Amino acid sequence: MKSTQSKKSDRHLGLSTLQDISAIILKSHDLNETITNIVDLVAQRAKSDVCSLYLLDNDNLTLTLRATKGLDKAAIGKVSLKIGEGLTGTVAADKQVLALQEPQNHPAYRYFSETGEEKFHTFVGIPLLDRNHAIGVLVIQTRIAHDFTEEELATLSTIAFQVASIVVNARLLDAIDQFQLPMPEPAEPQQESADTDSDTQPQTIRGKSAYPGVAIGPANVIDQKYGFADILEECNVDPEHESRLLDKALRQTRIQTLYLEKRVAEKLTQEDAAIFHTHLMILEDRGFIDRLHSKIDAGHSAPYALKKVIGDYIDAFGQMEDAYLRERAADMEDIGRRLLANLTGKATDGLHLNHPGILVAKRLLPSDMAILDHEKIQGMVLESNEANAHSVIMAKALGIPAVIGVKGAVSLIQPDVTVILDANTGSIYQNPHPTVIEEYQRLEQDRQQEQERLSCLRDLPAETSDRVKINLRANIGLVSDVSVAQQNGAEGVGLYRTEFPYMTRKSFPDRQDQYLLYKRIIQEFDGLPVTIRTLDIGGDKVLPYFAMPNEDNPFMGWRSVRISLENRQIFQTQIEAILMAALHGPVKLLFPMISNMEEIRACKQIVTAAKQSLRDEGIPFSDKVPLGAMIEVPAAVRIARHLAKEVDFFALGTNDLIQYLLAADRSNSKVEKYYDPLHPAVMLSLHGIAEAAREQNISVCVCGEMATDPICLFAMIGLGIHEFSLSAPYIPQLKHLIRRINSEQAQAVASQALDKADSHEIRSLLEAAVAGLPESPLPC
Repeated sequence: MKSTQSKKSDRHLGLSTLQDISAIILKSHDLNETITNIVDLVAQRAKSDVCSLYLLDNDNLTLTLRATKGLDKAAIGKVSLKIGEGLTGTVAADKQVLALQEPQNHPAYRYFSETGEEKFHTFVGIPLLDRNHAIGVLVIQTRIAHDFTEEELATLSTIAFQVASIVVNARLLDAIDQFQLPMPEPAEPQQESADTDSDTQPQTIRGKSAYPGVAIGPANVIDQKYGFADILEECNVDPEHESRLLDKALRQTRIQTLYLEKRVAEKLTQEDAAIFHTHLMILEDRGFIDRLHSKIDAGHSAPYALKKVIGDYIDAFGQMEDAYLRERAADMEDIGRRLLANLTGKATDGLHLNHPGILVAKRLLPSDMAILDHEKIQGMVLESNEANAHSVIMAKALGIPAVIGVKGAVSLIQPDVTVILDANTGSIYQNPHPTVIEEYQRLEQDRQQEQERLSCLRDLPAETSDRVKINLRANIGLVSDVSVAQQNGAEGVGLYRTEFPYMTRKSFPDRQDQYLLYKRIIQEFDGLPVTIRTLDIGGDKVLPYFAMPNEDNPFMGWRSVRISLENRQIFQTQIEAILMAALHGPVKLLFPMISNMEEIRACKQIVTAAKQSLRDEGIPFSDKVPLGAMIEVPAAVRIARHLAKEVDFFALGTNDLIQYLLAADRSNSKVEKYYDPLHPAVMLSLHGIAEAAREQNISVCVCGEMATDPICLFAMIGLGIHEFSLSAPYIPQLKHLIRRINSEQAQAVASQALDKADSHEIRSLLEAAVAGLPESPLPC
C-alpha cells in the first residue's frame, strides 16, 4: 500500500505530465515530433525503462511502432503486428488496459528481436481510442517488476486519452491538407445594411425547449459570424508587417488556448477541456500556417488572409461524409474568431456580458462557455438546433432555461430589449406588453411562494390520508440534478438516464470513468435507492462519435436496447461499471425499450457474463442488483405477465408508451391533441401492467410526465401504482396532494374510469374527484 505522501506525489506527477503535454504541442510541428517528445516525457515521469507508441495503419488491421524511448530507434516504422497479435495487439483488440508482471508467461506474449528489447518484468498497455475504435496502444515496460496502482493506471489512461486526441487531430489535419481546398477569387463583400426600423411592437417567436423554466430580462445578443463580417480586402499592404502581426497573434492565441483548457478542466472535466488540444494542434499545424502566409505573400492583409483560409477550412469540413468530422467546423470557427481578435487588438464581440439577461446567439462555441460569466445568463436562446451541443448540456447542468432551434433569433431579437423566455413551451416574447410581463412575474412569484410554502414537506414521507406509502423519486441525467433532487425531498432516483454523460464526451467512457460517476451519484443519495437505466440512444438522442444509420423513422428503428445488444462490449462495460458502483449503495439496473422475451433474457445473460468477467479480474462488485424492464412499447404491455416472471421490477415509461399506443408524436403540433394520457387504451394498459406486477409480487415505478399531472397521479394511485419518478421540482406539490388522497376512494374512482370508453368522460370523473378532496393543512 502506498503512503499518503507517495499518492500525493503520483497525483502531482500526473497533473504536471498533462500540463507538459500541452507545452509539447506548442513546441512540436508535426505528429512524429510530438509523439517522440511525449514518449520521452512519459518514460521519465513513469520511471519506466521503455515507453512505446504503436499506431494503427490505414488498413485498420496493423499496429506499427511509431515512437519509443528505451527500445532500438531503428525498429520505428519496421516492427508491426496485427490487431489481436501479441500483448500489444491484445490491448487494441480488447480496448482495455492490460497490466502484467512477468509478461513473458502470458499466452499472448510475443518477443520482437528487431527492437532489441530484453525480457522486461512489467508490461502495461493502454489503448488509444477514437469513437470506441482502437487507433493505437501506449506501452510501458520496466526491467524491475512493478505493481502499478489504480491511480497510476488512471493517470496513464488519461495521458493515453490526450495522446489519442493528438493523433486524431494530426490525422484530421492531414486529411484537410490532402483535401483540394477551394481557392476562389474573393467576391466583392456585401455591406450589411443597418436595420433602422426600431420596431417596438410585441413579437413572439418559437423554438424547441432544451431545458424548462421561465426567465425575464434584457436580451444579450451575440452576433459574431465568427468575427469576419467586416473584414474587407485591403490594397498596398506590407507583407512583412502583416506576417509579423500574424505570428504575434498565433503566439497570443496559443497561450489563450492553454488558459481556456485549464479553466474548463477546473470547471468541468479534463475530457471537456480536451477540445482545446485540437485547437493547439491546428494553431501549430504547418499546413495551416503556410496557407496564411501564402495569402499574405500574395498581397492580402493578415485579417483578410485569415478570413479566406478559415472559410476554406470550414467549407472542407462541411463536405466530409463523416458527421463527426463535419462538426469539427465549429473548432475552426472558434480558432479563427480568437485569432482575429488578437490580430485586430479587439476583444471577441459580445462575449463580455454587461448585465444579467437572456443570452441570444446563433450557436455557442467551446471557448464561449469557458469565457462567459454564467451568473449573468438567466436564459439562453440559440438558433442552432443541437440539443446535445456543449453549450446546451452546460445550460442543463447549470439549470439555465434554454430554447434552441429558434430561426433568425439573432436578427429578430433586438439587443437590450426586454424578453420573456418561456422555456416550458418554447416561446420567446420580445418587448412584451406590460400586462404580459406582470402576469409572468406574478406566476413566477406565486411559484416561488408555493415552493417556500411546501418546503416544510421536504423531509416528510409521501403517504395518503389512510397511511398508504407513496414513493416519489427523481429523474436525473447529470450530476447537477442531484442537488435539485435533494432540495425537493426526492426519495432516491427512479430513473438515471446514463446517456447524458455519454453525450458530453468525445468517445465512449471507459469502465473506470463510468464506475466513478455512478459511485458519486450513489454516494450522494446516501443509502436511498438509485435506478440506473442502461444506455438509451437513438431517436433524438445521438452521440457525435457513434455512427447511426439513416432511418425514415428513427424512433421506431435501431435504438435503445437494440443498439446495446448489437454492441455487446459497450453494453457489458457499462453493466460492469454499474455492478462495481452498486457496492456503494442500493442500486437497480434497468433495461430500456424491452419488446420481447428474447431481449430481456439476452440482457440477463450479459449481466451474468459481466459478473464472471469481474470475478476473473478479482474486482469487487455487488451480486445482488435487482434487474428491471422498462415498459414503453405496446408489445411489452401485452406480454407483461410473462416479462414479470423474468425481472425484479417494472419501470413504466409513459412518455413513449402513450405516443406509441396512440400513434401521436408528442413533439408534433399537428397531432398534439391526440396525445392523451387519459385515453382509455392508456388507462387499460396501466391497469394491465399493475395487475401483472402484483401477480408476481414485483414493484412498478412510473417514469414520465404523466406523473406530474395531479389528475393522472390520482388515477394511477387508484390503479395500485405507488412509486413514481419525475422531475424533482414537482415533488413538493405532488406530496401535498398525496396527503389529501384516500387510497380506497382513488381505487373506486379508477375502477369507474376503466369502464368508460371516452377520455373526456374519464377526465371529468377524475377532475371532480380531485376537486372534492378535503383540504389538508401543511404541518408547518
